[in-house]
Amino acid sequence: VCNLANAASLLWHAYRSLPAPSSAVNWAGFYTLQPQYPQKTLILGPFQGKVACQTISFGKGVCGTAAAGKKTVLVDDVEAFPGHIACDGASKSEIVVPILSNEEVVAIIDIDCAEINGFDEVDQEGLERLAELIGESCDW
Repeated sequence: VCNLANAASLLWHAYRSLPAPSSAVNWAGFYTLQPQYPQKTLILGPFQGKVACQTISFGKGVCGTAAAGKKTVLVDDVEAFPGHIACDGASKSEIVVPILSNEEVVAIIDIDCAEINGFDEVDQEGLERLAELIGESCDW
């Protein structure tokens, strides 16, 4: 939890210090796998931003889609994403990166932006590298 809490804070402050659209990030944090649930479910972890959804099933919304597919989902316009879960109506774009340990999803990085096209391939590459580091360095 401590590593994810610090990483959420670093992501929040790093994005908010950059020029637009990065400075319009309005949520940055993590959801972690809840292994006790019978259905694969993510639960809210450390984050920065407004109050968020507490649980998300694999395959639901952007977070659940990334978790189920074990791959990054970059959404330029959340209104165009079927089944998008709107925790904050101000969010316009989103990127979700799964964190794997032993080839299984243990958590996801979720970042929302209040501007359409808030993320690009540079964001994806950096966040995927961060996900690798977190997956390898934390005790899951």
